[in-house]
Amino acid sequence: MSQSLTHSKSPLAAGMDGSPQQYLTFSLGGEVFALGILNVKEIIEFGNVTEIPMMPAFIRGVINLRGAVVPVIDLSARFGGAASTVSRRTCIVIVELGDGEERQDLGVIVDAVNEVLEIPRADIEPPPSFGAKIRADFIQGMGKVEGRFVIILNVDRVLSTQEIAMLASMGSNGSTSEEA
Repeated sequence: MSQSLTHSKSPLAAGMDGSPQQYLTFSLGGEVFALGILNVKEIIEFGNVTEIPMMPAFIRGVINLRGAVVPVIDLSARFGGAASTVSRRTCIVIVELGDGEERQDLGVIVDAVNEVLEIPRADIEPPPSFGAKIRADFIQGMGKVEGRFVIILNVDRVLSTQEIAMLASMGSNGSTSEEA
C-alpha cells in the first residue's frame, strides 16, 4: 500500500516545482484576472446565448459549440456584481473542468481577453483574507506582474459544477413536482 501512496504523490510533486505557470489574463469590471492556461480550451466571440428560464442571474444561458450545449456563466454576476455589458471586445472563454473522469465545458463571459503571461511561482502571493471584491475561496493567488497584481482565479471554486447545479435547483424549486 505504501508504494501506491508514494507513486501517487510523484505526479503532484512534479507540478509543484518552481517553474513558471502560464495564465490567460482578462479584464472584468476594470480589474485584471487570470485563469490557468491548462483549463482554457478556446476563446470565442460573444454570440447567440440562449437564455434558460428560472436560472440564477449569473447563468446567462447556453451556446451551441460545434453541436455541444455549453452553459455560459457571467463572471461579473457570479462575483456578486451587475451582469456584464456586452461590448465589441466581450468574449466567451471556454473552460474545461474535470470532475474525476467526467469533463465539462463551461463558457465564461469576460469584458476583454488580454494576453497569456508566465508568472513564476515565487511571484504569486497567497490570496488576501479580506478586502477583495470577490469571495476569498475564488482566489487561488495574487500574481505580481510588472508592479501590479493580477487576481489568479481558482477555477474549480468559481466554476464549481456542484455549487452551480445546487443554485440552479434552488432557483427552480417552485416548479418541482412530487410523485408517489
